[in-house]
Amino acid sequence: MRRAFTLILVAAVCVGAATVSAASSTTPRARVTVIGDSIATAMALESDARLVLERGIDLDLQVAPCRRLVGESCPYEGKRPPTLIELLPSLRLGPTVVVATGYNDYESTFASTIETTLTALRDAGVTSVLWLTLRAERQSYLNMNDLIREASTRHPELTVVDWNLYSRSHPDWFQADGLHLRRDGAIAMATLVHGKLDDLGLVAMPTRRPLAIATTRLPAGHVRGRYTIRLRTTGGTVPVRWVLVRGAIPAGLALKPRGVLSGTPRMAGKRSLLLRATDIAGRSVARRFTITITP
Repeated sequence: MRRAFTLILVAAVCVGAATVSAASSTTPRARVTVIGDSIATAMALESDARLVLERGIDLDLQVAPCRRLVGESCPYEGKRPPTLIELLPSLRLGPTVVVATGYNDYESTFASTIETTLTALRDAGVTSVLWLTLRAERQSYLNMNDLIREASTRHPELTVVDWNLYSRSHPDWFQADGLHLRRDGAIAMATLVHGKLDDLGLVAMPTRRPLAIATTRLPAGHVRGRYTIRLRTTGGTVPVRWVLVRGAIPAGLALKPRGVLSGTPRMAGKRSLLLRATDIAGRSVARRFTITITP
């Protein structure tokens, strides 16, 4: 698959793999390597997606545009990233690998490509492979998904992660090509993969404190003066999203989902706001704030 990648997705992605390691914890964590192509780069670029994916595991996230599974990857910015097969000898693999690539591979040889990939992973000591289906924006991807499912009937180590089905009703997750991910799509893919890892008992969850709102007050602002505050929480499981439950935000200000209230106030006055914070596990807390804008 040769296409122009949307700049916001790939500007920060080099041809080489991007590696993200989970934070250390006293709880033993399973080593999980995720190998992806340009679709999966969004999970490396979006910090909230990385936080979801790495929670409770020792994550090694290897992503690169134009990656293929076998043979020779397609060129990106004049270079070819290593294929999955070529990448394996350089990695510190644990028993679990997630395959999030295939969009650049060929339908005509995909059945044998799957077998070659699984053999290479087995020879590298991998005992559990989670393989994401392709977003079926083309008939060839739909056919390739059938081949992944067929392979799972012959390989007990292979678990199919149905990204195509999971994302079917969410065109808003995708960029114009229907394949590359926006921020919400990156979080959704990370959530799906992490959920499957959890189902397999691979996620070690440290004890978490309850979600609480740490911000106690909103500073006063001035008409036509720049205003910015980041709302803070403690405990819970990041990422945390903020919404206005009741009241009205002063004209000229806006609350972003990540908890930044900012803008340039246009009118003086005092407003009462009820704001709610919700973490990725669905826990919510709310607090009433008062904001005063002076002339």
